[in-house]
Amino acid sequence: MKITLKDGSVKEYAQPMAVIDIAKDISEGLARMACAAGIDGETVDLRTIISQDCQLSIYTAKDAEGLAALRHTASHVMAQAIKRLWPETKLAIGPSIADGFYYDVDCAEPMTAEDLEKIEAEMKNIIKEALPLERFELPREEAIAFMKEKAEPYKVELIEDLPEDARISFYKQGEFTDLCAGPHLMTTKDVGKAFKLMNLAGAYWRGSEKNKMLTRVYATAYQKKEELEAYITMMEEARKRDHRKLGRELGLFMMHDAGPGFPFFLPNGMVLKNTLLDYWHEIHKRAGYVEISSPIILNRSLWETSGHWDHYKNNMYTTVIDEEDYAIKPMNCPGGILVYTSEPRSYRDLPMRVGELGIVHRHEKSGQLHGLMRVRCFTQDDAHIFMMPEQIRDEIKGVAALFDEVYSLLGLRYHVELSTRPEDSMGSAEDWEMATNALQGALDDLGLEYVINEGDGAFYGPKIDFHLEDSIGRTWQCGTIQLDFQLPQRFELEYIGKDGEKHRPIMIHRVAFGSIERFIGILIEHFAGAFPTWLAPVQAKVLPISEKYEAYAGKVKEALDKAGIRAEIDLRSEKIGYKIREAQTKKIPYMLVVGQKEEADHTVSVRSRFKGDEGAALLADFIENVKKEIAARENRPVEVKKED
Repeated sequence: MKITLKDGSVKEYAQPMAVIDIAKDISEGLARMACAAGIDGETVDLRTIISQDCQLSIYTAKDAEGLAALRHTASHVMAQAIKRLWPETKLAIGPSIADGFYYDVDCAEPMTAEDLEKIEAEMKNIIKEALPLERFELPREEAIAFMKEKAEPYKVELIEDLPEDARISFYKQGEFTDLCAGPHLMTTKDVGKAFKLMNLAGAYWRGSEKNKMLTRVYATAYQKKEELEAYITMMEEARKRDHRKLGRELGLFMMHDAGPGFPFFLPNGMVLKNTLLDYWHEIHKRAGYVEISSPIILNRSLWETSGHWDHYKNNMYTTVIDEEDYAIKPMNCPGGILVYTSEPRSYRDLPMRVGELGIVHRHEKSGQLHGLMRVRCFTQDDAHIFMMPEQIRDEIKGVAALFDEVYSLLGLRYHVELSTRPEDSMGSAEDWEMATNALQGALDDLGLEYVINEGDGAFYGPKIDFHLEDSIGRTWQCGTIQLDFQLPQRFELEYIGKDGEKHRPIMIHRVAFGSIERFIGILIEHFAGAFPTWLAPVQAKVLPISEKYEAYAGKVKEALDKAGIRAEIDLRSEKIGYKIREAQTKKIPYMLVVGQKEEADHTVSVRSRFKGDEGAALLADFIENVKKEIAARENRPVEVKKED
């Protein structure tokens, strides 16, 4: 058999071979580092026997697939440790996730943070034991009996949901056996020492509030200790930047039990939000968009036509008006479509770029709500572009250029993913292929690197997702471009072509910020609350040294107000050092100290967040410089002082 490797080289073998043995044949070093493998694109176990020609990739922890296998094995080690410490514990699920792994467990007694140290210590023992992981399969009925004997009801329920003819796989390590599809490392020793249990949380079994609340133990693992240390440092920095904490401290937003998942924006938060929306209006007007506003509540028949009633109803809030079903909109697109149909359209009208800052409502489970990042009500910066087929590539390129401008301005790097047809979708295979090829062609034209995310498109069309990277290396999915052949058909949209005949337009759905609320949460954490001057709710704070200079301080603030600079004045009878420190904790870009000398010289003593003490400046000069900084939407860097 011929085995084609990642680099294109070919290995030939006369008999079937396990992947781990092929890895050893290639290099002993590779075999030591190997975590999993890919056979013709399918991720498999290193124990897998290959008996025919194939494409083979050996994954190490440097690969996403290999790191996932390492973490998945670590989750089994953690579950084994928990069972050793508390044998009556019932196990649910323990997958690897983007930044680590977790295990959901049903404990007789509540687990505490102190217990994490005990679990870690026992995990180290299991790793030292170097227990081999052995895979075996059972028919469905035998598997159910096996897990019943072990008194694992959650595992039994999972198996019972599988088809009658399914063969169920298990992994055994020492006295511990777990239901699992794999892949896994060869021994517990291979998990290594670079792991840490992070925290505890509650999680409903199978994500349903009707089921029992389990304990979720979160953890992470890496191949190298320095990678783990870097992750822990990043998490500590993330805690300092938590937008919920900073939101309270900076007076940006609040949440209330009167409406879980429905954020309240406070005065400073509204300034920030409106400043972002002013920028949105500016760039969209420049890019040839018109703006509309559609109703928040529309009747059921509209949502049936759009497909949302069938595909999205569980996430929608509904009501009854005059004995007729209505829904609060979860998306803006049907309203934008009705605007398109409000009058006849010609090819001369296309492309028609329609923007909407629409408030939408989506039901999220209470356990999934998280500050501004996961809410039930938010403003979506939607736009819908109606166009002819020959305009697709240029329109997608125009949207991508607009996104690049926004993200670059805010210092957010990004990568791109192309998501293809999901299982729950509508429309023909031919339409989906045409739409996917159009998006792929536009990305190729732009020269943008991208990865294909199979099966993650919207139910009505494929999409391009922009994943942003913030200042501490975390990624957030925000911008999206979705190509839609389905809704124009379902709503029977038309335009008169050059030939005088009726044609069907194609539609793009796109958002730059996504949810304005979530984007603000991302920006709070990205900037750690220290926004660029143009975005800062308060751009300058006037600090009189004593009450004798309050009149001059008032004149300074009046001049700042007149110049369009957002300013406050601190008239409290506190020492100037205290006032400065408090302004610094509020992340205010400029502090203007005024006293006798400043009043006599018509100056201000400038302290900034960027440079510290900037010295005295004529008030007029300071205003002019700050106005230029704001107009340019400059992100002024913090200057690091060199030690003598």
